[in-house]
Amino acid sequence: MTALGAQVTTLGDYLNAQRHLDRIDADALAAHVLEVGRAYLYTHPERDLGHEELARIDTLVAQRAAGTPLAYLTGHKEFWSLTLEVDTRVLIPRPETELLVEAALTRLKDGARILDLGTGSGAIALALAVERPDCSITATEHDPGALAVARRNAARHGCDIRFLQCDWFGDLDRQFEVILSNPPYIAAADPHLDSLSCEPRKALISGADGLDDLRIIVGAAPNHLTHQGWLLVEHGWDQAKRVRDLFRDAGFTALETRRDPAGHERITAGQIR
Repeated sequence: MTALGAQVTTLGDYLNAQRHLDRIDADALAAHVLEVGRAYLYTHPERDLGHEELARIDTLVAQRAAGTPLAYLTGHKEFWSLTLEVDTRVLIPRPETELLVEAALTRLKDGARILDLGTGSGAIALALAVERPDCSITATEHDPGALAVARRNAARHGCDIRFLQCDWFGDLDRQFEVILSNPPYIAAADPHLDSLSCEPRKALISGADGLDDLRIIVGAAPNHLTHQGWLLVEHGWDQAKRVRDLFRDAGFTALETRRDPAGHERITAGQIR
């Protein structure tokens, strides 16, 4: 007997016996262990599972059932059609963050200088580098472990990005046409943190109201933007009004807030003049 709850010796047995996870997760874990595509699982049901393979699948199934995110178990996550390495040192890229990339792309001029603050896995910077190789991209990150992940992702995809280890703007003295960030924005007492227990707290929590880091970024950004430069940030679903107020107080105009697929205000942009 295995942790799958049945006598399992073949791929077909595994697929038929799986009760702990939804089909997508179960398929992803098996494909990961066997290093095959998802279609292979269904075209080769007679494929025998070795003892070590079955043990690895059992372990991953148990971890996923206990709440460990799928991306941490497989070690990768898709973002903007890119396969990115992820581990517990970085936040798992979310689909809604692609809105930040989309909003930035509409504002980029030829050869623009871009700054990605708190790059984490490098998802935002890499997506922009792939779409706009003519632009010069700098990405900052405080955590050395996260920065190592971002650098490996950049190398894997052949992206030329300047990475710096520092807090937000650090000692940067150059100016940029576009600055963007997906900073921590969850309040310290938010009950939703319980469902994010595997992800790095420092990439999630930002003070009592979730706005501590956004206050720093929005307040300092005008000093690092060129004339008519843009700042774009991701924020919580209920923070848009307060974030727009921060932008106005810092002198930004032409404010725009975009909604995510769920209809929540998620991305705010502003221009400095």
